[in-house]
Amino acid sequence: MTGILLCGALGKMGRAVCAKAAESDGFTVVAGIDIASAKDVDFPVYADFGMIPEKVLKKIDVVIDFSNPALFDSLLKFLLKNKKPAVIATTGLSEEQIVKLKSAAYEIPVFFSANMSLGVNLVCELSRRAAKALGGDFDIEILEMHHNQKVDAPSGTALMIADSISSALETKPVYEYDRHSKREKRTKNEIGIQSIRGGNITGEHQVIFAGNDEIITISHSARSKTLFASGALNAAKMITGKENGLYTMKELIDG
Repeated sequence: MTGILLCGALGKMGRAVCAKAAESDGFTVVAGIDIASAKDVDFPVYADFGMIPEKVLKKIDVVIDFSNPALFDSLLKFLLKNKKPAVIATTGLSEEQIVKLKSAAYEIPVFFSANMSLGVNLVCELSRRAAKALGGDFDIEILEMHHNQKVDAPSGTALMIADSISSALETKPVYEYDRHSKREKRTKNEIGIQSIRGGNITGEHQVIFAGNDEIITISHSARSKTLFASGALNAAKMITGKENGLYTMKELIDG
């Protein structure tokens, strides 16, 4: 049985992971980290890492993080001190935090993805291949839609898709987030990224390749948070016992 420390345990994604882990014979959530408190979970929840007692610490095999970038520094300190493998699924990390995470991967196994969905990561690969095949003849736009409680925009997934496309282009594109203040035509060397927030949309992403007389659209629709929870647990299973290093969805897809 793999023991999980769940960061952001009482949030929507944290509860989705708890529910999915409860259905599995291979995982158990032994403790959680959250600034909130609740009596409807069957494991202890701590406000910070320093409160975790030694007897609980020994039961932790892997850490799954669906929290907030504000927790990142204390989480990284905990991981490095206790040499625990981690699945980092929190979005909105800064470039500086990502650099720190990559550096930490020299000392511990780290799985990092802005989106834990297998389908979304296939969209990334398909978009990369499309960009490579179409070259600079098509304008590229990304539209992402999420619920009205999401605080970061654009989504980490939209940026992940854009980075995949960028890797296939000969000239590094400019990401254009807001055209309303501009009075000029669209340049060829850009990827437009637009965000919509409303209702309880779980996650919608569209990649539009607009050319002369034809439009190619690649899209993904997430219907529940369960698919992200399943992805996180699969990632946790993969990196438990692995050598130190940075792992991504590519390793999970390739097996």
